[in-house]
Amino acid sequence: MSDIRVRFAPSPTGYLHVGGARTALFNWLFARKMGGKFILRIEDTDLQRSSDEMVRGILEGMEWLGLDYDEGPFYQTDYADKHRAAAYQLLESGQAYRDFTPKQERNDATIKQDIAKEKVVNPYRNLPQAESDSRAESGESFVIRFKVPEDGKTQFDDAVFGLQERDYKETEDLVLLRSDGHPLYNLSVVVDDIEMGISHVIRGQDHINNTHKQVLIYQALGAQVPKFAHLPLILAPNKGKLSKRKHGEIVSVTTYRDAGFIPDAFVNFLALLGWSPAGIEGAEDQEIFTREQLIEAFTLEGIHKSNAVFNFTEGDARNWTDQKALWMNFEYIKTWPMEKLLPLIKPELQKAGLWRDEYEGEQRAWYEHTISLLRERARTLLDFAGHGRPYFVDDLSFEFEEAAVRKNLQKDPALKELLPQLADRFAAVTEFNHDSAEVALRALAEEKTVKAGLLINATRTALTGQSVGPSLFEVVVAVGQKRAVQRLKHAAELI
Repeated sequence: MSDIRVRFAPSPTGYLHVGGARTALFNWLFARKMGGKFILRIEDTDLQRSSDEMVRGILEGMEWLGLDYDEGPFYQTDYADKHRAAAYQLLESGQAYRDFTPKQERNDATIKQDIAKEKVVNPYRNLPQAESDSRAESGESFVIRFKVPEDGKTQFDDAVFGLQERDYKETEDLVLLRSDGHPLYNLSVVVDDIEMGISHVIRGQDHINNTHKQVLIYQALGAQVPKFAHLPLILAPNKGKLSKRKHGEIVSVTTYRDAGFIPDAFVNFLALLGWSPAGIEGAEDQEIFTREQLIEAFTLEGIHKSNAVFNFTEGDARNWTDQKALWMNFEYIKTWPMEKLLPLIKPELQKAGLWRDEYEGEQRAWYEHTISLLRERARTLLDFAGHGRPYFVDDLSFEFEEAAVRKNLQKDPALKELLPQLADRFAAVTEFNHDSAEVALRALAEEKTVKAGLLINATRTALTGQSVGPSLFEVVVAVGQKRAVQRLKHAAELI
């Protein structure tokens, strides 16, 4: 059995955003590729900003993406006693010290900068242990700081960015434990990773500074340092940092779920944000991957060093997101096996009030055929209830595109007479199908010496309210004889 153990450790201070989702995905892919374990740990130590609602949002996002975890979710606050114990272990071994600086002074920005720049040395760094113990026992407030060694450097070989080195002098004596006993991030994450046997830490490049600090803590606790892989950042279109606060719901994973994306399509898109199947023969230019293919192709070596750009734009539902993501979703809808696609479409039709149980019964064949027509142009799952509405309603409760009406219905006044005549021809057809409908339309066009295209375009708009769509005579059959006759007569009234 593989000893590979990785974790995704989000803070529940916001929804699951695309950056976090990609981190989770890369950890998941690595675990599945290596036969290891994928662990979910909720780092909920920021009590003021964390909430159960945000935890649920993270769990829902991961469930939608299909990123199943082997262990967890674990909650960091449940391990606070172990974090505190580790801080006192370092204190007893002389690798940490009590800092009795009054809180007001300790928080002063100038003092913190001076200490960081080594203009001053913390006066309590070398306080005799006996005096430190005595002052603590007397009730004097203190924080516990890590005592960074004076000479030497931290180093680790990052799987993405290579050898990383930093002089000890560039790292401040970081606080491990606040005066109220609250353990801080760099201590907690190391203790948790040790407890959970994490072998590889795969996370964002913005954590590299923390990694140098954490390497020191691993070593001080006598634990094996895991292997690190820092992921390039995902940037906004202006090459600025992608931010939950600044960019809002547009970077939330659940936004894409609600916008009608297929989970596997979004996973495919996320995977290619900063990764490519390097070294996989024949896959260098491949863009569409099944989940199984992603697992097979994934390597840490394929992660890029350069930042990725998430090219979204503000606008309507069809243009606001990254166009590559939308294209990829379109490709999935066109090619996704029908048995996988239909269960995703059903909830959208139900929400729109268009679902009928007969679609899983006596009208199953018609339903599948209609979906097969619609998916040729559907970019999201929402399109099946939007553009597909004319196929699922018996009345005229669907919108007519103004441009389509002007172009296809009001283009020629003769259509006011021709459309009712075509309706009568359709009504007279005994066996109504693709071929008989086409014969009836073309025969009328020939008799009236008009181009068949005039009737074809007008009929499409009359039946669906749209100017483009599947082959007209496929549309006519999907709409059905009775509804086609009614809609042709109604359309004549719009001329």
